[in-house]
Amino acid sequence: MSTPIIKVENLVKRYRELVALDHFNLEIAEGEIFGLLGPNGSGKTTTINCILSLLSYDKGTIHVFGKEMHPDSYDLKRRIGVVMQNVAVFEELTVYENIDYFCGLYIRDKTLRRQYVEEAIDFVGLHEFRKFYPKKLSGGLLRRLNIACGIAHKPKLLFLDEPTVAVDPQSRNKILEGIQELNKQGVTIVYTSHYMEEVEQICTRIAIMDKGKNLAIGTKEELKRMIKKSEIISIEILDISEEAIAALKNLPHIYEVTFENRQLQVLCSGGRHNLLRVLNCLQSMDLSFGRVYSELPSLNDVFLEITGKELRD
Repeated sequence: MSTPIIKVENLVKRYRELVALDHFNLEIAEGEIFGLLGPNGSGKTTTINCILSLLSYDKGTIHVFGKEMHPDSYDLKRRIGVVMQNVAVFEELTVYENIDYFCGLYIRDKTLRRQYVEEAIDFVGLHEFRKFYPKKLSGGLLRRLNIACGIAHKPKLLFLDEPTVAVDPQSRNKILEGIQELNKQGVTIVYTSHYMEEVEQICTRIAIMDKGKNLAIGTKEELKRMIKKSEIISIEILDISEEAIAALKNLPHIYEVTFENRQLQVLCSGGRHNLLRVLNCLQSMDLSFGRVYSELPSLNDVFLEITGKELRD
């Protein structure tokens, strides 16, 4: 790997007795769409704020673009865009004026800024809303305005924190397509979301963190190989005896069998031809069944197995 665009080493952040980041390490390569996942309170937002030097920390080093990051590293910050979860625009400014204001924080040349603002408006598809005030925009349009404000100055590194929360499917699709297009244009993206299907769809690598630590990192395929569950077999069946369930549990590579609402679910760990063995077992017991599904684990399965299923605040 060449010099990473972000390198976090041995990062510790405490809030009095609470350890928010516990010797946290992370490397992100240039050109990635990097997914940063974790339950509520896992340390994601603290990590981002430390990388951006918006928070002080107790120990460790942070390098961005190969240079150590400090609160006054304005040469680095000019190359970074940030779109946080809460929409942050000015209600008294129009769509155009909002984008122009945020772009103006980085781009002083008026002609160039005008060009950048127009390109940002076109990119997020807000041309017909350019004179609208934020209170007149739908949730999806507000999200797109928020993104336009964060990308208008053409950053090389972009942080996106839950950019699709509470938007309709059409707006979500537009936002995801825009993120992938930005990446094709050379922007490295750090992406956080609780929508696992989005992360699985667009991210090149993913880190799962909890309790201030990096628990797992890799491509979605690499992460799926880290967990016990390798195949999920679902079968529609009217009824099944405890003896038949016990027989299924005794098959190789099967570690859990459940039956509820006429749905038999068999979880497998490794092995090949698991589906064939399960069906042969059912047929040998003269059991009739309906539709059969076999699927690989999802990123959501990986997340729950690594971080646990208990509810978080």
